[in-house]
Amino acid sequence: MIKKNTNSDALIATILSGIEDVKGKEIVLLDLRELENTVCDYFIICEGSSNTQVNAIVGAVGKKVSKELKDKPWHIEGEDNGEWILMDYVNVVVHVFQKQVREYYDIEGLWGDAKITQIETNY
Repeated sequence: MIKKNTNSDALIATILSGIEDVKGKEIVLLDLRELENTVCDYFIICEGSSNTQVNAIVGAVGKKVSKELKDKPWHIEGEDNGEWILMDYVNVVVHVFQKQVREYYDIEGLWGDAKITQIETNY
């Protein structure tokens, strides 16, 4: 399968817009490009308050990226339980958590050497 290379900046902006459309909370962008042995260039991490909201965030991101950039995730994991869903866009990986699961796995702590940018929202 040949994967179209989508511009990372446009992809990130579109993903963030999709998250904001359904009021995803505590959004952070981890820039992993300066670190060795990383699986991608960026992580986008956010949380929803329920299984329903986590699934809605993933749906909104998928629809927005598909419509605006004509791209789709290479792989999605965790849709069955809605506690932690991972969307893999190859260079950008989106993690959508419920709050307690996010705190337990502490992805930001594991990748603490990455440049972390807190995304401000208006809600």
